[in-house]
Amino acid sequence: MGRRRHRPSRNWGARVHEITWAGLEALVLENELLRVTVLAGKGGDIAEFCYKPRDMDFVWLSPDGLRNPRDLAGGAADDTAAFLDGYEGGWQEVLPNGGAPSTYRGAAFAQHGEVAGLPWDADIVADDPGEVAVRLTVRARRMPLRVTKTLRLRSGEPELAIEEELVNESGVALQAMWGHHIVFGAPFLRPGHRIRLPGGARVVPHETAIAPGGRRVRAGGPHEWPRVPAPGGGTVDLDVVPDRGEPSEIVYLTGLDEGRYEVVDPDGGLGMRVRWDAAVLPHLWLWQELGATTGHPWWGRAYVMGLEPFAGHPTDGLAAAAANGTALALEPHARRSLWLRAAVIEGEGT
Repeated sequence: MGRRRHRPSRNWGARVHEITWAGLEALVLENELLRVTVLAGKGGDIAEFCYKPRDMDFVWLSPDGLRNPRDLAGGAADDTAAFLDGYEGGWQEVLPNGGAPSTYRGAAFAQHGEVAGLPWDADIVADDPGEVAVRLTVRARRMPLRVTKTLRLRSGEPELAIEEELVNESGVALQAMWGHHIVFGAPFLRPGHRIRLPGGARVVPHETAIAPGGRRVRAGGPHEWPRVPAPGGGTVDLDVVPDRGEPSEIVYLTGLDEGRYEVVDPDGGLGMRVRWDAAVLPHLWLWQELGATTGHPWWGRAYVMGLEPFAGHPTDGLAAAAANGTALALEPHARRSLWLRAAVIEGEGT
């Protein structure tokens, strides 16, 4: 976790703590309103985003909890299990492959490979009562890419700010899928919660069902958000979170007027607003697993929704995104900057 040094302890205002969770190095950024835990030892994942006045954690934690990637599952492994065996839920950085295992220019990638499975170097770069910040850095191993991200929390603000830089460290032009795998679940997410998007959104359904039991959205499109055709006729309102047991689904949202969404409980208006630079990540993946998958990996225990800003689609991997022209283009030695913001909102019911 970078060079350790003695720092004065502080339990008020903005503060940052270095901890170990399931044997992994982690940092906790905290102020009067938020507690955010970042796993430096695994992917730079955000494994906690807790709004302290309500004791409400917005990111989902798997029933299996956080597991150290070094504690490998027994039995046969595959390129999908490589991600799922260590998936605790939360919020992952995805680069350079989004979704299913894929091979690009001779490099074979596992599910959501590869930086989500790597340890990141971490340093505390701001630490005073008004503001704390940590900087995480990782180099991919199968492509010449380096990512640096700084997470910042200011006193009295219920918002996490993230600034990133992606560097192509080679003299070769590359393509990549770059995304943020943000997943909501218990205790926050419930049927009837609303998804709010800016204008212009178009819905591109995944070509096929992603799990046994059918699907809710008819293939084809694109369709206008939020009301889209259902497979058996009629329509589906995608801006309303479905009941438990409804079929699994993934669609891709394009054409957003700006990078912004909100997930809100209409009873009282508690929710989260996520904003980002849509010029870099122009697509938003909407993934829902609502308990219908009773086999591996969910065993009926997952009621989750991902709203994931991405460069590239579909969830078939980098080769498919490169083929359809949606992958991020990186010229030789190029640098791309990205910003994101995640904030708790209250009193904004529909």
